Amino acid sequence: MIPAEPHDRVAIVAGASGGIGIVTVRALVAAGFRIVAAAPQDALLDALRAELAAQGERACVVPTDITQPEEVERLAARALVAYGRIDALINLAGIGSTPSLADDTDARMERVVAVNLLGAARLMRAVLPAMRAQRRGAIVNIGSVAGEVGVMGIYSGTKFGLRGLTDTVRREVRSLGIGVTLIEPGFVRTPMNAGDNLPDPKIVADAIVAAIDRPRRRVIVPGWYRGVVFIANRFPGLIDLVFGNASIQNKLNADARKGHIHG
Repeated sequence: MIPAEPHDRVAIVAGASGGIGIVTVRALVAAGFRIVAAAPQDALLDALRAELAAQGERACVVPTDITQPEEVERLAARALVAYGRIDALINLAGIGSTPSLADDTDARMERVVAVNLLGAARLMRAVLPAMRAQRRGAIVNIGSVAGEVGVMGIYSGTKFGLRGLTDTVRREVRSLGIGVTLIEPGFVRTPMNAGDNLPDPKIVADAIVAAIDRPRRRVIVPGWYRGVVFIANRFPGLIDLVFGNASIQNKLNADARKGHIHG
């Protein structure tokens, strides 16, 4: 198949109305992509729809609950009907949990798994037939440093799972011209994360756009978190000592209850 011109490429962005999602949509628009923006129907999605109206037929908004398989399949079908191809899938949808597993309800744990892990799996499954037929495409999954350093309860569990899922899908489609990248952000400034000194979410959006053109196994942003991940992987006992400290655990849980941290 003839490769798509840069201005013809189509990107599905799941979780498009979130703090990182909106910035990513803007970055993809600036890079010339046609956009299929997906998120649950709410006021944030309405605001994104109004912003994308200026793009005319180059963008469409599809209300989607990624915990529902039929809605995920409908999203992929809508992209193909509208634009005839799917060049990129950005898996940004995600929700957090408390650091303490004991603080989570069963319903909340199921919801975190359904969105963060099963939702990502369903989205990949939905776009792969089109990408296989094209023999090209890019999938960018948004994990977390909490998927390398287990300190955020069931949220960390799902991000560890997403890391493994990304590896297996990357190997499954490697010979088909489909790139699969895992981007693992640390804390960045969003409505869910307090702190004016946190990095701008544009650092994640820029990494996503770069990964579409040049897929990589794993990208950690901001870069200084690479040191944290290295220590966690090489010296897990040290992480046990630090985060096993009762005062640190108490602070993590207190901040989470106040809404000051989100994995």
